[in-house]
Amino acid sequence: MAAGGSWQAWVEAARLRTLPAAIIPVMVGTALANAHGGANYGTACICLGFALLVQIGTNYANDYFDFVKGADTAARVGPRRAVVAGLITPKAMCIAMMVVFAVAFAVGLLLVRTGGWVLLPIGVISILCGIAYTGGPYPLGYNGLGDLFVFIFFGLVAVSTTFYVQTGSVTADAIVCAAAIGLLAANIIVPNNYRDMETDAAAGKRTLVVRFGRKFAVKQYAICATLAMGCPVALLGYGYHWAVLLPLILIPKAVKLTRRLAASTEPVEQIRLLGDTAKFLALFGVLLSAGLIFGAK
Repeated sequence: MAAGGSWQAWVEAARLRTLPAAIIPVMVGTALANAHGGANYGTACICLGFALLVQIGTNYANDYFDFVKGADTAARVGPRRAVVAGLITPKAMCIAMMVVFAVAFAVGLLLVRTGGWVLLPIGVISILCGIAYTGGPYPLGYNGLGDLFVFIFFGLVAVSTTFYVQTGSVTADAIVCAAAIGLLAANIIVPNNYRDMETDAAAGKRTLVVRFGRKFAVKQYAICATLAMGCPVALLGYGYHWAVLLPLILIPKAVKLTRRLAASTEPVEQIRLLGDTAKFLALFGVLLSAGLIFGAK
C-alpha cells in the first residue's frame, strides 16, 4: 500500500463524477443574482472554491470512514475506493480529509467578510455534516439521511448562500431553484446506493434503498426528477419569461434515466447511471441558468 498515494489515486478518490453537485448550485445561484441585478463573479468564484473543497473533502471522508466501518470491502462491486484498494493508506486519507476541510474553512472565511457572520455557522455546519455523512457516532449516510443531507446542503444551502452573498437577501424564486437543484443532486447517490444495497445492508449501512427496497428507490428517483422539472414552471409565477422553461427539454431524458434505473440489474449499468445522473444535473443547471438570465423580468 502506498502511504501517500499517487496523484492519480488522489484524483480518483476525489470522484470527479460527483463534482457537478458542487459546481451547478453556484452557477444557478449566480445566474439568479444576475437576474436580480446583483451578480458578483469574484464572490461567485469564492463560493465555487468552497463548494468544491467541501465536496472533495466529503468524498475523502467517505473513502476513509466506509473503509473503517467495513462498508467498503473487496466484495464491493462499484468503482474502486482508494483506501480499500490499497492505493492510499487510511492515515493518509484521514489527513487529506482534514486538510481539505481546513482549506475549505479558510476559503469560507472570505465569504464571511462579504456576507457577514451569519455565514460562519452555515459554513461550519456544512463541513461538519460532510464529515458526519459517513463518520461520527451517528453517520447520516448509514441512517437513511444521506439523501436529505445532499438535498439540503447541495441544494437549499449552496444555491441560497451563493445568491445571498451576492445580493444580500434570499428570495422565493431562489428557494424554488435551490430545491430543484437539491432534488437532482440527491438523485446522484440513488444509483450508487441501489447498486450497493446488499453490501451496505451487510455492513449496517441503512440507506433508504436498504430500508425500503429498490422499487422505492426508483419511485424516489422519479419523484425528485418530476418535482425538479416543476421549478421552471413555478418561476413563471415570479415574473420570469418563457426562456426559463428551457430545462423542460430534458423531460424525455429524465424519463429514460428513470426507466434505465428500474431495468438495471448489473453494477456496470448502475455505475453509468451515476455518471449520467450527474450529467443530467449539469445540463439542467446550465439550461436553468441560461433561462434565468435570458428570461429575467
